[in-house]
Amino acid sequence: MGYTSAAEIGIMKDLGLSIAQFSAFGSFNTLGSAIGALFSGKMAMSLGRRRTMWVSDILCIIGWFSIALAKDAMWLNIGRISSGIGLGLISYVVPVYIAEVSPKHVRGTFTFTNQILQNCGLAMVYFSGNYINWRTLALIGVLPCFIQAIGLFFVPESPRWLAKVGTDTELENSLLRLRGRDADISREASEIQVVTKMVENDSSSRSTFCDLFQRKYSYTLVVGIGLMLVQQFSGSSAVVAYASTIFRKSGFSVALGSTLLGFFMIPKAMIGVILVDKWGRRPLLLTSASGMSISSILIGIAFTLQKMKLLPNLTPIFTFICLMLYIGTFAIGLGGLPWVTMSEIFPINIKVTAGSIVTLVSFSSSSMVTYAFNFLFEWSTQGTFYIFGGIAGAALLFIWLLVPETKGLSLEEIQTKFIHQPNETNQT
Repeated sequence: MGYTSAAEIGIMKDLGLSIAQFSAFGSFNTLGSAIGALFSGKMAMSLGRRRTMWVSDILCIIGWFSIALAKDAMWLNIGRISSGIGLGLISYVVPVYIAEVSPKHVRGTFTFTNQILQNCGLAMVYFSGNYINWRTLALIGVLPCFIQAIGLFFVPESPRWLAKVGTDTELENSLLRLRGRDADISREASEIQVVTKMVENDSSSRSTFCDLFQRKYSYTLVVGIGLMLVQQFSGSSAVVAYASTIFRKSGFSVALGSTLLGFFMIPKAMIGVILVDKWGRRPLLLTSASGMSISSILIGIAFTLQKMKLLPNLTPIFTFICLMLYIGTFAIGLGGLPWVTMSEIFPINIKVTAGSIVTLVSFSSSSMVTYAFNFLFEWSTQGTFYIFGGIAGAALLFIWLLVPETKGLSLEEIQTKFIHQPNETNQT
Protein backbone atom coordinates (compact mmCIF):
# COMPACT_ATOMS: atom_id res chain seq x y z
CA MET A 1 0.00 0.00 0.00
CA GLY A 2 2.84 2.41 0.74
CA TYR A 3 5.20 1.13 -1.94
CA THR A 4 4.53 4.02 -4.35
CA SER A 5 5.55 6.60 -1.74
CA ALA A 6 8.97 4.99 -1.24
CA ALA A 7 9.57 3.95 -4.86
CA GLU A 8 8.30 7.02 -6.73
CA ILE A 9 11.61 8.79 -7.47
CA GLY A 10 13.55 5.59 -8.26
CA ILE A 11 10.96 4.12 -10.62
CA MET A 12 10.33 7.38 -12.49
CA LYS A 13 14.07 7.92 -12.94
CA ASP A 14 15.09 4.35 -13.89
CA LEU A 15 12.19 3.63 -16.25
CA GLY A 16 11.52 7.19 -17.42
CA LEU A 17 7.86 7.30 -16.36
CA SER A 18 5.78 10.45 -16.60
CA ILE A 19 3.52 11.65 -13.77
CA ALA A 20 0.51 10.19 -15.62
CA GLN A 21 2.23 6.81 -16.03
CA PHE A 22 3.29 6.67 -12.39
CA SER A 23 -0.19 7.73 -11.25
CA ALA A 24 -1.60 4.89 -13.33
CA PHE A 25 0.90 2.49 -11.74
CA GLY A 26 -0.18 3.63 -8.29
CA SER A 27 -3.89 3.29 -9.08
CA PHE A 28 -3.56 -0.14 -10.76
CA ASN A 29 -3.08 -1.68 -7.32
CA THR A 30 -6.56 -0.59 -6.27
CA LEU A 31 -7.97 -1.32 -9.74
CA GLY A 32 -6.71 -4.89 -9.35
CA SER A 33 -8.18 -4.93 -5.86
CA ALA A 34 -11.57 -3.98 -7.30
CA ILE A 35 -11.32 -6.97 -9.67
CA GLY A 36 -10.38 -9.23 -6.75
CA ALA A 37 -13.29 -7.86 -4.75
CA LEU A 38 -15.74 -9.03 -7.42
CA PHE A 39 -14.73 -12.64 -6.76
CA SER A 40 -13.74 -12.43 -3.10
CA GLY A 41 -17.08 -13.39 -1.57
CA LYS A 42 -17.80 -16.27 -3.93
CA MET A 43 -14.29 -17.66 -3.53
CA ALA A 44 -14.44 -17.36 0.25
CA MET A 45 -17.74 -19.26 0.25
CA SER A 46 -16.84 -21.95 -2.29
CA LEU A 47 -13.16 -22.53 -1.44
CA GLY A 48 -13.30 -21.56 2.22
CA ARG A 49 -11.51 -18.75 4.02
CA ARG A 50 -8.07 -20.41 4.19
CA ARG A 51 -7.88 -21.48 0.54
CA THR A 52 -8.90 -18.00 -0.59
CA MET A 53 -6.02 -16.55 1.41
CA TRP A 54 -3.65 -19.01 -0.29
CA VAL A 55 -4.84 -17.84 -3.72
CA SER A 56 -4.23 -14.25 -2.62
CA ASP A 57 -0.68 -15.08 -1.52
CA ILE A 58 0.14 -16.66 -4.89
CA LEU A 59 -1.16 -13.63 -6.81
CA CYS A 60 0.77 -11.21 -4.59
CA ILE A 61 4.00 -13.20 -4.99
CA ILE A 62 3.61 -13.16 -8.78
CA GLY A 63 2.90 -9.44 -8.68
CA TRP A 64 5.91 -8.51 -6.58
CA PHE A 65 8.29 -10.56 -8.74
CA SER A 66 6.88 -8.88 -11.85
CA ILE A 67 7.52 -5.44 -10.36
CA ALA A 68 11.01 -6.34 -9.13
CA LEU A 69 12.07 -7.66 -12.54
CA ALA A 70 10.21 -5.08 -14.67
CA LYS A 71 12.01 -3.54 -17.63
CA ASP A 72 9.20 -1.22 -18.68
CA ALA A 73 5.85 0.18 -17.55
CA MET A 74 3.87 -2.77 -18.91
CA TRP A 75 5.47 -5.30 -16.53
CA LEU A 76 5.18 -2.83 -13.65
CA ASN A 77 1.46 -2.52 -14.30
CA ILE A 78 0.95 -6.28 -14.73
CA GLY A 79 2.64 -6.86 -11.39
CA ARG A 80 0.65 -4.10 -9.74
CA ILE A 81 -2.66 -5.49 -11.01
CA SER A 82 -1.76 -9.07 -9.96
CA SER A 83 -0.84 -8.04 -6.42
CA GLY A 84 -3.91 -5.80 -6.38
CA ILE A 85 -6.21 -8.73 -7.18
CA GLY A 86 -4.61 -10.61 -4.29
CA LEU A 87 -5.16 -7.60 -2.04
CA GLY A 88 -8.82 -7.41 -3.08
CA LEU A 89 -9.34 -11.05 -2.13
CA ILE A 90 -7.57 -10.85 1.19
CA SER A 91 -9.08 -7.51 2.23
CA TYR A 92 -12.50 -9.17 2.28
CA VAL A 93 -11.64 -12.60 3.63
CA VAL A 94 -9.26 -11.62 6.46
CA PRO A 95 -11.70 -9.41 8.44
CA VAL A 96 -14.47 -11.97 7.86
CA TYR A 97 -12.25 -14.86 8.98
CA ILE A 98 -11.02 -13.06 12.10
CA ALA A 99 -14.55 -12.00 13.06
CA GLU A 100 -15.82 -15.57 12.61
CA VAL A 101 -13.14 -17.21 14.77
CA SER A 102 -12.95 -14.60 17.58
CA PRO A 103 -14.91 -14.58 20.87
CA LYS A 104 -17.43 -11.72 20.89
CA HIS A 105 -15.85 -9.78 23.79
CA VAL A 106 -12.55 -9.35 21.90
CA ARG A 107 -13.79 -9.58 18.30
CA GLY A 108 -13.21 -5.90 17.57
CA THR A 109 -9.69 -5.99 18.99
CA PHE A 110 -8.78 -9.12 17.07
CA THR A 111 -10.16 -7.77 13.81
CA PHE A 112 -8.35 -4.49 14.36
CA THR A 113 -5.00 -6.31 14.66
CA ASN A 114 -5.20 -6.64 10.88
CA GLN A 115 -4.79 -2.86 10.81
CA ILE A 116 -1.73 -3.07 13.10
CA LEU A 117 0.03 -5.46 10.75
CA GLN A 118 -0.85 -3.28 7.77
CA ASN A 119 0.85 -0.45 9.60
CA CYS A 120 3.88 -2.66 10.27
CA GLY A 121 4.14 -3.09 6.52
CA LEU A 122 3.79 0.63 5.92
CA ALA A 123 6.41 1.39 8.57
CA MET A 124 8.82 -1.07 6.95
CA VAL A 125 8.31 0.56 3.54
CA TYR A 126 8.71 4.12 4.84
CA PHE A 127 11.90 3.17 6.74
CA SER A 128 13.61 1.04 4.15
CA GLY A 129 12.46 3.11 1.17
CA ASN A 130 15.00 5.78 2.15
CA TYR A 131 17.91 3.37 1.73
CA ILE A 132 16.83 0.43 -0.46
CA ASN A 133 16.44 0.28 -4.23
CA TRP A 134 12.85 -0.04 -5.46
CA ARG A 135 13.52 -3.47 -6.98
CA THR A 136 14.90 -4.83 -3.70
CA LEU A 137 11.96 -3.28 -1.87
CA ALA A 138 9.58 -5.21 -4.14
CA LEU A 139 11.40 -8.46 -3.30
CA ILE A 140 11.00 -7.68 0.40
CA GLY A 141 7.26 -7.44 -0.28
CA VAL A 142 7.27 -11.13 -1.19
CA LEU A 143 8.28 -12.19 2.34
CA PRO A 144 4.94 -11.62 4.15
CA CYS A 145 3.18 -13.61 1.40
CA PHE A 146 5.47 -16.61 1.97
CA ILE A 147 5.10 -16.32 5.75
CA GLN A 148 1.31 -16.32 5.57
CA ALA A 149 1.19 -19.15 3.02
CA ILE A 150 3.14 -21.32 5.47
CA GLY A 151 1.27 -20.08 8.54
CA LEU A 152 -2.12 -21.00 7.05
CA PHE A 153 -1.23 -24.68 7.45
CA PHE A 154 -1.43 -24.18 11.23
CA VAL A 155 -4.77 -22.37 11.61
CA PRO A 156 -8.26 -23.93 11.50
CA GLU A 157 -10.95 -23.13 8.96
CA SER A 158 -13.76 -20.79 10.04
CA PRO A 159 -16.38 -22.69 12.10
CA ARG A 160 -19.16 -20.58 10.61
CA TRP A 161 -18.12 -21.49 7.07
CA LEU A 162 -17.97 -25.16 8.13
CA ALA A 163 -21.49 -24.85 9.55
CA LYS A 164 -22.77 -23.49 6.26
CA VAL A 165 -21.24 -26.29 4.15
CA GLY A 166 -22.74 -28.84 6.54
CA THR A 167 -19.74 -30.42 8.30
CA ASP A 168 -20.76 -30.32 11.97
CA THR A 169 -17.91 -32.52 13.21
CA GLU A 170 -15.33 -30.32 11.54
CA LEU A 171 -17.10 -27.27 13.02
CA GLU A 172 -16.67 -28.68 16.53
CA ASN A 173 -13.04 -29.61 15.89
CA SER A 174 -12.38 -26.10 14.62
CA LEU A 175 -13.93 -24.55 17.74
CA LEU A 176 -11.88 -26.85 19.98
CA ARG A 177 -8.68 -25.76 18.26
CA LEU A 178 -9.71 -22.12 18.67
CA ARG A 179 -11.04 -22.22 22.24
CA GLY A 180 -8.82 -24.97 23.68
CA ARG A 181 -9.24 -28.73 23.89
CA ASP A 182 -10.74 -28.54 27.38
CA ALA A 183 -13.21 -25.75 26.56
CA ASP A 184 -16.97 -26.35 26.55
CA ILE A 185 -17.89 -25.38 23.00
CA SER A 186 -21.32 -27.06 22.92
CA ARG A 187 -23.33 -23.86 23.42
CA GLU A 188 -21.35 -21.86 20.87
CA ALA A 189 -21.48 -24.69 18.32
CA SER A 190 -25.21 -25.08 18.83
CA GLU A 191 -25.83 -21.36 18.45
CA ILE A 192 -23.83 -21.22 15.21
CA GLN A 193 -25.64 -24.28 13.80
CA VAL A 194 -29.12 -23.05 14.75
CA VAL A 195 -28.71 -19.58 13.29
CA THR A 196 -27.05 -20.89 10.11
CA LYS A 197 -29.86 -23.42 9.54
CA MET A 198 -32.51 -20.83 10.40
CA VAL A 199 -31.17 -18.53 7.70
CA GLU A 200 -30.84 -21.28 5.10
CA ASN A 201 -34.30 -22.72 5.80
CA ASP A 202 -36.01 -19.34 5.71
CA SER A 203 -36.98 -18.86 2.06
CA SER A 204 -37.30 -15.12 2.60
CA SER A 205 -33.66 -15.06 3.68
CA ARG A 206 -32.32 -16.62 0.48
CA SER A 207 -30.95 -13.82 -1.59
CA THR A 208 -29.63 -13.13 -5.04
CA PHE A 209 -27.79 -10.02 -6.16
CA CYS A 210 -31.07 -8.24 -6.90
CA ASP A 211 -32.44 -9.21 -3.47
CA LEU A 212 -29.73 -7.11 -1.83
CA PHE A 213 -31.72 -4.05 -2.75
CA GLN A 214 -34.77 -5.15 -0.79
CA ARG A 215 -35.86 -2.78 1.95
CA LYS A 216 -34.85 -5.13 4.77
CA TYR A 217 -31.22 -5.09 3.61
CA SER A 218 -31.03 -1.42 2.64
CA TYR A 219 -29.81 -0.20 6.01
CA THR A 220 -26.86 -2.58 6.27
CA LEU A 221 -25.93 -1.95 2.63
CA VAL A 222 -26.00 1.83 3.08
CA VAL A 223 -23.85 1.60 6.22
CA GLY A 224 -21.31 -0.76 4.64
CA ILE A 225 -20.98 1.14 1.36
CA GLY A 226 -21.15 4.56 3.02
CA LEU A 227 -18.28 3.82 5.40
CA MET A 228 -16.07 2.64 2.53
CA LEU A 229 -16.87 5.73 0.45
CA VAL A 230 -16.03 8.21 3.22
CA GLN A 231 -12.91 6.19 4.10
CA GLN A 232 -11.54 6.59 0.59
CA PHE A 233 -12.83 9.97 -0.57
CA SER A 234 -11.50 11.64 2.57
CA GLY A 235 -8.07 11.05 0.97
CA SER A 236 -6.60 8.22 3.03
CA SER A 237 -5.26 6.11 0.15
CA ALA A 238 -3.65 9.10 -1.54
CA VAL A 239 -1.98 10.33 1.64
CA VAL A 240 -0.52 6.88 2.35
CA ALA A 241 0.55 6.30 -1.27
CA TYR A 242 2.03 9.74 -1.88
CA ALA A 243 3.29 10.86 1.53
CA SER A 244 6.71 11.63 0.06
CA THR A 245 5.11 13.91 -2.56
CA ILE A 246 3.29 15.84 0.17
CA PHE A 247 6.50 16.24 2.17
CA ARG A 248 8.35 17.44 -0.93
CA LYS A 249 5.68 20.00 -1.85
CA SER A 250 5.53 21.34 1.69
CA GLY A 251 9.32 21.80 1.83
CA PHE A 252 9.80 19.19 4.56
CA SER A 253 12.65 16.67 4.23
CA VAL A 254 11.36 13.52 2.51
CA ALA A 255 13.93 11.26 4.21
CA LEU A 256 13.22 12.67 7.68
CA GLY A 257 9.46 12.73 7.12
CA SER A 258 9.35 9.12 5.89
CA THR A 259 11.52 7.94 8.80
CA LEU A 260 9.40 9.71 11.43
CA LEU A 261 6.25 8.47 9.72
CA GLY A 262 7.61 4.93 9.94
CA PHE A 263 8.21 5.35 13.68
CA PHE A 264 4.66 6.65 14.07
CA MET A 265 2.75 3.97 12.11
CA ILE A 266 2.67 1.15 14.66
CA PRO A 267 2.04 3.07 17.94
CA LYS A 268 -0.89 5.01 16.43
CA ALA A 269 -2.48 1.75 15.23
CA MET A 270 -2.15 0.30 18.75
CA ILE A 271 -4.48 3.00 20.09
CA GLY A 272 -7.39 1.67 18.03
CA VAL A 273 -6.73 -1.91 19.12
CA ILE A 274 -6.75 -0.91 22.79
CA LEU A 275 -9.92 1.19 22.54
CA VAL A 276 -12.15 -0.63 20.04
CA ASP A 277 -13.75 -3.05 22.51
CA LYS A 278 -13.73 -0.50 25.37
CA TRP A 279 -15.10 2.60 23.68
CA GLY A 280 -17.02 0.83 20.93
CA ARG A 281 -17.15 1.39 17.18
CA ARG A 282 -19.20 4.59 16.97
CA PRO A 283 -17.12 6.77 19.35
CA LEU A 284 -13.90 5.82 17.56
CA LEU A 285 -15.41 6.47 14.12
CA LEU A 286 -16.73 9.87 15.23
CA THR A 287 -13.36 10.81 16.75
CA SER A 288 -11.58 9.64 13.62
CA ALA A 289 -13.76 11.62 11.20
CA SER A 290 -13.48 14.77 13.35
CA GLY A 291 -9.69 14.53 13.53
CA MET A 292 -9.31 13.88 9.81
CA SER A 293 -11.53 16.82 8.91
CA ILE A 294 -9.71 19.24 11.21
CA SER A 295 -6.23 18.08 10.20
CA SER A 296 -7.07 18.20 6.47
CA ILE A 297 -8.30 21.78 6.79
CA LEU A 298 -5.18 22.72 8.77
CA ILE A 299 -2.96 21.21 6.05
CA GLY A 300 -4.91 23.26 3.51
CA ILE A 301 -4.28 26.39 5.58
CA ALA A 302 -0.55 25.54 5.75
CA PHE A 303 -0.34 25.26 1.96
CA THR A 304 -2.32 28.51 1.64
CA LEU A 305 0.22 30.28 3.86
CA GLN A 306 3.03 28.74 1.80
CA LYS A 307 1.49 30.02 -1.41
CA MET A 308 1.18 33.50 0.11
CA LYS A 309 4.83 33.21 1.27
CA LEU A 310 3.87 33.74 4.89
CA LEU A 311 5.74 32.00 7.75
CA PRO A 312 8.00 30.05 5.31
CA ASN A 313 10.08 28.52 8.11
CA LEU A 314 7.06 27.22 10.03
CA THR A 315 4.69 25.90 7.33
CA PRO A 316 6.75 22.75 6.50
CA ILE A 317 6.82 21.69 10.17
CA PHE A 318 3.17 22.60 10.63
CA THR A 319 2.23 20.54 7.55
CA PHE A 320 4.19 17.55 8.87
CA ILE A 321 2.52 17.73 12.30
CA CYS A 322 -0.95 17.99 10.76
CA LEU A 323 -0.21 15.08 8.42
CA MET A 324 0.75 12.96 11.43
CA LEU A 325 -2.52 14.01 13.09
CA TYR A 326 -4.45 13.05 9.96
CA ILE A 327 -2.83 9.61 9.72
CA GLY A 328 -3.16 9.02 13.47
CA THR A 329 -6.87 9.86 13.63
CA PHE A 330 -7.48 7.86 10.46
CA ALA A 331 -5.86 4.79 12.04
CA ILE A 332 -7.99 4.74 15.20
CA GLY A 333 -11.29 4.67 13.32
CA LEU A 334 -11.85 4.99 9.60
CA GLY A 335 -8.67 3.05 8.84
CA GLY A 336 -9.86 -0.32 10.15
CA LEU A 337 -13.38 -0.02 11.54
CA PRO A 338 -15.21 0.04 8.18
CA TRP A 339 -13.76 -3.45 7.60
CA VAL A 340 -14.66 -4.54 11.13
CA THR A 341 -18.21 -3.26 10.64
CA MET A 342 -18.47 -4.92 7.22
CA SER A 343 -17.49 -8.27 8.73
CA GLU A 344 -20.16 -7.91 11.45
CA ILE A 345 -23.35 -6.35 10.10
CA PHE A 346 -24.25 -8.47 7.07
CA PRO A 347 -26.38 -11.59 7.70
CA ILE A 348 -24.68 -14.78 6.56
CA ASN A 349 -27.08 -15.29 3.64
CA ILE A 350 -26.04 -11.99 2.00
CA LYS A 351 -22.50 -11.73 3.43
CA VAL A 352 -20.88 -13.09 0.27
CA THR A 353 -22.61 -10.77 -2.19
CA ALA A 354 -22.82 -7.73 0.07
CA GLY A 355 -19.23 -8.12 1.26
CA SER A 356 -18.01 -8.34 -2.33
CA ILE A 357 -19.93 -5.21 -3.31
CA VAL A 358 -18.62 -3.26 -0.31
CA THR A 359 -15.04 -4.35 -1.03
CA LEU A 360 -15.50 -3.47 -4.72
CA VAL A 361 -16.76 0.00 -3.77
CA SER A 362 -13.79 0.51 -1.45
CA PHE A 363 -11.14 -0.32 -4.01
CA SER A 364 -12.89 1.32 -6.96
CA SER A 365 -13.11 4.60 -5.07
CA SER A 366 -9.53 4.16 -3.82
CA SER A 367 -8.36 3.69 -7.42
CA MET A 368 -10.05 6.93 -8.44
CA VAL A 369 -8.53 8.87 -5.54
CA THR A 370 -4.98 7.54 -5.98
CA TYR A 371 -5.05 8.20 -9.73
CA ALA A 372 -6.52 11.70 -9.41
CA PHE A 373 -4.42 12.85 -6.46
CA ASN A 374 -1.28 13.91 -8.34
CA PHE A 375 -3.36 15.89 -10.82
CA LEU A 376 -5.40 17.51 -8.03
CA PHE A 377 -2.21 18.31 -6.16
CA GLU A 378 -0.73 19.98 -9.23
CA TRP A 379 -3.94 21.96 -9.63
CA SER A 380 -4.08 23.17 -6.02
CA THR A 381 -2.21 21.84 -3.01
CA GLN A 382 -4.44 23.63 -0.54
CA GLY A 383 -7.67 22.96 -2.46
CA THR A 384 -7.01 19.22 -2.44
CA PHE A 385 -6.94 19.10 1.35
CA TYR A 386 -9.91 21.43 1.73
CA ILE A 387 -11.88 18.91 -0.34
CA PHE A 388 -10.66 16.04 1.85
CA GLY A 389 -11.60 18.01 4.98
CA GLY A 390 -15.10 18.68 3.68
CA ILE A 391 -15.70 15.01 2.90
CA ALA A 392 -14.43 13.97 6.34
CA GLY A 393 -16.84 16.50 7.86
CA ALA A 394 -19.71 14.93 5.91
CA ALA A 395 -18.53 11.52 7.18
CA LEU A 396 -19.00 12.75 10.74
CA LEU A 397 -22.67 13.45 10.03
CA PHE A 398 -23.14 10.11 8.26
CA ILE A 399 -21.64 8.15 11.17
CA TRP A 400 -23.66 10.06 13.76
CA LEU A 401 -26.97 9.43 11.99
CA LEU A 402 -26.62 5.92 10.60
CA VAL A 403 -23.77 3.74 11.88
CA PRO A 404 -24.86 1.29 14.63
CA GLU A 405 -22.89 0.11 17.65
CA THR A 406 -22.04 -3.62 17.61
CA LYS A 407 -19.70 -3.83 20.60
CA GLY A 408 -20.38 -6.83 22.86
CA LEU A 409 -22.83 -8.58 20.52
CA SER A 410 -22.14 -11.99 18.97
CA LEU A 411 -22.38 -12.30 15.20
CA GLU A 412 -25.53 -14.37 15.66
CA GLU A 413 -27.11 -11.65 17.83
CA ILE A 414 -26.24 -8.98 15.27
CA GLN A 415 -27.50 -11.18 12.45
CA THR A 416 -30.82 -11.92 14.17
CA LYS A 417 -31.28 -8.22 14.90
CA PHE A 418 -30.72 -7.20 11.29
CA ILE A 419 -32.84 -9.96 9.75
CA HIS A 420 -35.86 -9.82 12.02
CA GLN A 421 -35.79 -6.25 13.34
CA PRO A 422 -34.49 -4.10 10.47
CA ASN A 423 -36.76 -1.17 11.21
CA GLU A 424 -35.99 -1.22 14.93
CA THR A 425 -32.26 -1.41 14.20
CA ASN A 426 -32.49 1.51 11.82
CA GLN A 427 -34.26 3.63 14.41
CA THR A 428 -31.67 2.67 17.03
